Amino acid sequence: MVGVDARHPAVREQLALSGRGTRLLREWVEREPGSGVARALWVLATSEALGDAELKAELVTAFEDAEGEWERSLVYGVYLHTHRQFTLAADHLAAHLARFPADEVAGLMLGAFHACGRPDHREAGDRLVVEQYRLAGSESWSWAGRTAWVRAEQGRVEEAWELAQHALALFPRSGMAVHARAHAEHELGAGPESIRFLDGWLAADPDAVQYRHLNWHAALQSLSAGDFDDARRRVDTVLAASDVGMRAATNWRLQLCGRHPARTTPLDQVRELLAAPGGTAEVFHTFQLALALAVHEATDDLEQLARAAEGDPRPAYAQTLAPVVRALAHITAGRHGAAVGLLTGLGTGPVGGVRVEREIIEDTLARTLVVQGDGPGAARLLHHRTSRRRHHHYEDLLLAPAGPPSATLAARPAPQDRAALPAPKP
Repeated sequence: MVGVDARHPAVREQLALSGRGTRLLREWVEREPGSGVARALWVLATSEALGDAELKAELVTAFEDAEGEWERSLVYGVYLHTHRQFTLAADHLAAHLARFPADEVAGLMLGAFHACGRPDHREAGDRLVVEQYRLAGSESWSWAGRTAWVRAEQGRVEEAWELAQHALALFPRSGMAVHARAHAEHELGAGPESIRFLDGWLAADPDAVQYRHLNWHAALQSLSAGDFDDARRRVDTVLAASDVGMRAATNWRLQLCGRHPARTTPLDQVRELLAAPGGTAEVFHTFQLALALAVHEATDDLEQLARAAEGDPRPAYAQTLAPVVRALAHITAGRHGAAVGLLTGLGTGPVGGVRVEREIIEDTLARTLVVQGDGPGAARLLHHRTSRRRHHHYEDLLLAPAGPPSATLAARPAPQDRAALPAPKP
């Protein structure tokens, strides 16, 4: 029998991705040191900061303290998830939810299905979420928010927006729901309307786990509405030095539409991240680092990374990442025709990430087509956006006729763009 759900204060805050979640979990462990569930959830929230020995010791204690089948199953799921055994964790969660339907606490680990890196597991996880919401009923803000996220990723954006609104009406601080709404509004090009909502929501919980990520979503909405100063401001004042991927994705978009980037991640830092142990262990992380290289026009580095990806035995690297990285190398060297050949018809799903993150590959192809003189082809490629999005100034710039030939896709920034850049942080 499930003994804990979203009504428990610590669980509720963790499900909401609130800044208060980890603190409340720690207080729960201190108050009830013999609770296996409390300890396991605290470990789930803090595992990245724990060493291997401490992680194992804490979870062994949690399992020994667990009472009943539900608690033992939940703790075992946490063990698999925190040890990055994502395929096993996903399979275990499917079995767990078959025995304990609509368990909101188990929902904290559903990211395992996407972390597997396998399309079949990703699709199974999405189906599982939708089924759990059906079983839980429409009053479950947690499962409503998760289902909104699934629908947004499936491209069912109007349905995603409605589900997110429903979840927020039930529980206004649902971080999953607000994130799903941000994804839906990106697809809809909501622009300033979305920015106002995100800023207002974040003001109520400035310690929210997604504070920087949702500001990145706001920056993309600023791009859609043509407010490049605001996009750069958010990158420079909100994103941390560790947010290499979000910074690179914003800056490459700015350069694609001919605008000056925000402050970039130093090239040496990007090289160090690639060379570090595990630096290319995850395909999407590697793709983000490739974008950071492209922002610097680091053609040689991109060529080297492309060769490494081509020789990788993992299909996602050799078949999808390698052509994308090599195309970026061609673009930074001014070989736009070669880039078009590599990117046209390429299925980008295996590169990982979510729709809004993979979309930048389509952006790159569209702009490269324009530079090659195929404006109509670029327009057809982006028609699904320009016909749906209410604000699509960014897409309009991608489709704008190319100026004089240059080494890269980016035009030189206008003087007012340079003047608008904020002063670097000390």
